[in-house]
Amino acid sequence: MKKIELKIEGMHCSSCVNIIERALNKNDGIIKATVNFATEKAMCEFDEKQLNVKKIIKLIKSKGYSAKIAGDKINDKKEINRLKFLLIISSIFAIPAFLIAMVLPWLGIKVMYEHIFVWILATPVQFFVGATFYKGSWQALKNKSANMDTLIALGTSAAYFYSVYLVLFTNSNQQYFETSAVLITFIVLGKFLEAIAKGKTSEAIKKLMEFGAKTATVIRNKKEIKIPVDQVVIGDIIIVKPGEKIPVDGKIISGYSTIDESMITGESIPVEKKLNDKVIGSTINKTGSFKFKAEHVGSETTLSQIIKLIENAQTQKAPIQRFADIVSAYFVPIVILISIITFLIWYFIINSGLTVALISSVAVLVIACPCALGLATPTAIMVGTGIGARKGILIKGAESLEQAEKIKYVVFDKTGTITQGKPKLTDIVSYDKRNQKTLLEIAASIENLSEHPLAEAIVNESKNKKIKLKKVSNFKAIPGYGIAASIGKNKYYFGNDKLMEKNKIKINKIKTDLNKLEDEGKTAMILSDNKKVIGIIAVADVIKETSKKAVNKLQKMGLKVYMITGDNQRTANAIGKVAGINNIFSQVLPEQKANHIKNLQKKGKVAMVGDGINDAPALAQSDIGIVMSSGTDVAMESGNIVLMKNDLMDVVKSIKLSRITMVKIRQNMFWALFYNCVGIPVAAMGLLNPMIAGAAMAFSSVSVLTNSLLLKMKKL
Repeated sequence: MKKIELKIEGMHCSSCVNIIERALNKNDGIIKATVNFATEKAMCEFDEKQLNVKKIIKLIKSKGYSAKIAGDKINDKKEINRLKFLLIISSIFAIPAFLIAMVLPWLGIKVMYEHIFVWILATPVQFFVGATFYKGSWQALKNKSANMDTLIALGTSAAYFYSVYLVLFTNSNQQYFETSAVLITFIVLGKFLEAIAKGKTSEAIKKLMEFGAKTATVIRNKKEIKIPVDQVVIGDIIIVKPGEKIPVDGKIISGYSTIDESMITGESIPVEKKLNDKVIGSTINKTGSFKFKAEHVGSETTLSQIIKLIENAQTQKAPIQRFADIVSAYFVPIVILISIITFLIWYFIINSGLTVALISSVAVLVIACPCALGLATPTAIMVGTGIGARKGILIKGAESLEQAEKIKYVVFDKTGTITQGKPKLTDIVSYDKRNQKTLLEIAASIENLSEHPLAEAIVNESKNKKIKLKKVSNFKAIPGYGIAASIGKNKYYFGNDKLMEKNKIKINKIKTDLNKLEDEGKTAMILSDNKKVIGIIAVADVIKETSKKAVNKLQKMGLKVYMITGDNQRTANAIGKVAGINNIFSQVLPEQKANHIKNLQKKGKVAMVGDGINDAPALAQSDIGIVMSSGTDVAMESGNIVLMKNDLMDVVKSIKLSRITMVKIRQNMFWALFYNCVGIPVAAMGLLNPMIAGAAMAFSSVSVLTNSLLLKMKKL
């Protein structure tokens, strides 16, 4: 199976989308095809044994549209410039036609051969500017369908050719050339404003693309040379100086600096980087100089992955869009039928005459354009996913954005998600004259020879406090108990209560302190000399600074929060208490996590939040898998939403983003349908001039786009 993204030109409304999708999905070689009107792109998944890209493009062209493989650059300027040119031409002819036919007579000024002048002015608008509508309606007719172009072509042609009839074959002083000319001008104006607004909805991707570095300074043949970034290869040694953009992803091999990673992670505070730390392409080096080895280049860089991920999300359809597609498929034929009925009623039943009947039926055709309905969902999704990207929240698809709104339960993995994932020394309790610094010196000196995971926390703390470690002899690790070692002439034991009992060290007096520390979810280790306990050193995997705040926010949003962990009940309860979580699954093996998710799903939609490693089955089982990313691995298969920062507040933001985006989609759909439901009867009753109908139709699409863009004003 292969996936291909195509750029499609020539679509005018959601009816065009339906034509292309039907044609593609009917082909046996295509597994799935979706077309997005707002992005003008198609995503095709097909069997390479049956089809190739050329055949798919040919199939689309057979339906009257042009298609090509979507390039790396988004460029809306060509379409905007085309529409701008048509708008200028249309305005040059339509405005004088309107003035001569409508304004001057109202002012009492008579123009000789008025009808001929207006006819001459309206003709280039009808057949040059309006040519695109005739082409579109002809293609739709060939596909046994009807679209927006059909409505416009029928409406304006009726007004134009009826006027020709009046001028040539009657003595009537009436004509409606200016109606068709102004109508086309308004529609082109609406399309022009729509194209500008569409460009703004895809700003997120454009800005990300602009961020990319253009050159890199590499060392080749022991010389520094500057090359285009697309010539960098894996393994290149690259030099980065203060203020420069990092060209590609890699690992620091020498030097130290702080790097602004805000465009990738959304984190405004620069991050310190040292030897062996990873750096992300297109982020900005702030202070120091360093060398790094290129590990990911071209399409494999973090930035490229993010851009691809957002583009995929924006091309996909949300389930709610299917409703709009169904409505659009039947909408145009029904409108044409209503227009015919309107004409027949006015002409034959009400006996209003040909003029009133024709104008009323034209107004019905023009007011009913389904563009706004086609734009309602994809534009909101484009803006929503763009906002997420700027804040380091990568939403993999439109369906994920819609599903996140329906979440009832949020399940957090503990280690590395709620907690920092790295044990830290939390407490030092002294029981003799030796102070905390001395106890840490003894413990760190002993643990420096240990390979136990908790040893690292103690040794790191001693380094932070610049404690010089003592020379240790007779070191002995006792599995399940702890360590025995000597410093000078003194022998020490460091471990659990069983180690103390084994060496006949009494611990009765410290049991209260031990229990207290363990109830707090800490691992308490006893330090003794050859005779008595001299202290307790406790280590814990502490919760992240924002974990409690995030849990509290989610609960206030009406969500039920759970924690799932392999830890024992006592430790799990302690962490849960600090984080504010009452619902806890403890002593759960990684392979059992998915079963707990499955059980919760019987009650409602579940989001699982984890690090994507041992949580993969649970993330896959959940309705929405939210992955805490390392900041570089953005293409995790197990998650629907990737959080670039290890900050649980982004879980809150992602659900909020889903909710406000879905509100916008429903608002857009309501107003698009409401507009048509009200506009069509008003037009049918003869209460709407076609010019006003044209202006209202054009600006309905712009209003939907503007409403989607208002998402940018919302705070997450």
